[in-house]
Amino acid sequence: MSGSPSSHPPLKWTALASHRAWLLAEADGLLSFFDRRSMDPLGGFHDLDIEGRPLSPDVTGDGGHPLHQTTRMVHCFAIASLLGRPGADAMMDHGMEFLWNRHRDAERGGYFWSVGVDGPVDARKQAYGHAFVLLAAASAKVAGHPDADRLLQDVATILHERFWEEGPGASAEEFTRDWRPFDRYRGQNSNMHLTEALMAAYEATGETSCLTMAGRIASLIVGRHAAGNGWRLPEHFTDRWDPDRSYRGGPMFRPYGTTPGHWLEWSRLLVQLWELEGRRQDWMPDAARALFGKAVAEAWDPAGGFYYTLDWDGTPLIRDRYWWPCCEGIGAAAVLGAIDGGPLYEHWYRRIWNFVAARLIDHEHGGWHPQLDDRLRPGSNPFYGKPDLYHALQATLIPLLPADGSITRGLSRTGIHIG
Repeated sequence: MSGSPSSHPPLKWTALASHRAWLLAEADGLLSFFDRRSMDPLGGFHDLDIEGRPLSPDVTGDGGHPLHQTTRMVHCFAIASLLGRPGADAMMDHGMEFLWNRHRDAERGGYFWSVGVDGPVDARKQAYGHAFVLLAAASAKVAGHPDADRLLQDVATILHERFWEEGPGASAEEFTRDWRPFDRYRGQNSNMHLTEALMAAYEATGETSCLTMAGRIASLIVGRHAAGNGWRLPEHFTDRWDPDRSYRGGPMFRPYGTTPGHWLEWSRLLVQLWELEGRRQDWMPDAARALFGKAVAEAWDPAGGFYYTLDWDGTPLIRDRYWWPCCEGIGAAAVLGAIDGGPLYEHWYRRIWNFVAARLIDHEHGGWHPQLDDRLRPGSNPFYGKPDLYHALQATLIPLLPADGSITRGLSRTGIHIG
């Protein structure tokens, strides 16, 4: 599929039992690829190589298991448990135990960024990681895990007392082990994922302060900064929440310039927030449409896939196509199509999935290739092997569920029906 969408609305793929069955089969394949093989018997989870064999943490990082990896696996296998997948509870148990007994700093509070066999190897306390602890705890609670409540209460307290800055209505970024500020940096990425986690926590607990905090973050980052920058969402800020256009961080989490995959991610999250708040703030779906439109206009390469980063004028910088922006594009197209209908979002939903099926899904070994170079060949820098279940699994399930909540909420309310 190429070119512009037809003026005649097509029958939605998500209305077809055959497509819904394909999505579930892909979700099952992803879970099967990561199930058990990623479990480290010493605690935490391994990244996997191309063929699905465990990679040593020394290959992929600092020798430890990072917090976002542990928490995402708990979240994913909470989803698997809600799908009725035998064995999912054991994976969730494994991750929950590692979170509480190894990542958690029992002496000073908070959660270490990376933990090895002998303790923390990176003892920083990062908002990004704590956001995913909250998401894991909320998902585990919906799935009925007996330790979810203590984890929820603990991480919520840390977020409120250590990270939340009431003035701007957003989170600080990171601290040392003993809670000294690390630097003046503030980031939209950590706050975007905190918005995701706060909505999940609200769904799991009914605590309205979570929804209020999510709304304040969205208003600051999207309503103020993205809207004020022509919908090219700034990534990096000072501690006064002024955009820092010159900031150059690491290529994985803090690259220079703008990251259009996050425009797509916010597009989906804004629809969810709008729905959870009772459709009261019309700027949210309007902003979701604007972010989606800007991303597909500037970041989609005619050869397929989204460029990873753009300069401030929309020029591609890192031209590699990562898997996760496609996942977020699928989710955004699905939820916008659910509230708007019409051919535009169906066109992009199909177009992105066709690229994923042709280029990113590894039909030989399983899982998805995490990145492609500018000639659409699989690459291995900065990602090695098959490092992620979270984004791809969500891309297969978001289109199957109502647009008014998270995957766990949708599964707990309705389950998934093929027909």
